[in-house]
Amino acid sequence: MAINSILESSKLIAENRLKIAFAESATAGWLASEFSFVPESGEIFLGGIVCYDVCVKEELFGIPKKTIDRYTAESAEVTQLLAERLPKFFNSDISVAVTGLTSPGGSETPEKPVGTMFIHINVQDKKYVSHREVFTGSPKEIINQAVAKVGVLLLELLKTHHL
Repeated sequence: MAINSILESSKLIAENRLKIAFAESATAGWLASEFSFVPESGEIFLGGIVCYDVCVKEELFGIPKKTIDRYTAESAEVTQLLAERLPKFFNSDISVAVTGLTSPGGSETPEKPVGTMFIHINVQDKKYVSHREVFTGSPKEIINQAVAKVGVLLLELLKTHHL
């Protein structure tokens, strides 16, 4: 069942009559799945795109290769572009994008270790949150923590800005 922060944020999204969509890399659809389980899912959830491979970010979302080469596919810069370009596919009020590193063998560095997740949330093109956090545990645990964090960030954003 959904994480508490997802349940709470879903209620606020529904109360504000907003729609949400997702662009997910490292979380590979887990975030969209959690939102599909909430009672308000039919009112708020439009859908999501899993953009796990870099070619999806480049070809579908039109993120320039030079941007990915400069910052990597798992970066704050690419995550922001995913969130900004998501409304091209969904008529969403809230666009959430997540990228990150859940296991070794990617773009990890000492400054960006495994467990680093990037979250970007746009609300009606007026307000946004950009968040970077390093989680620990197995890939599944890292993803679970990132999904819960998205719920927390949504709650904070919706409560702070009284949409």
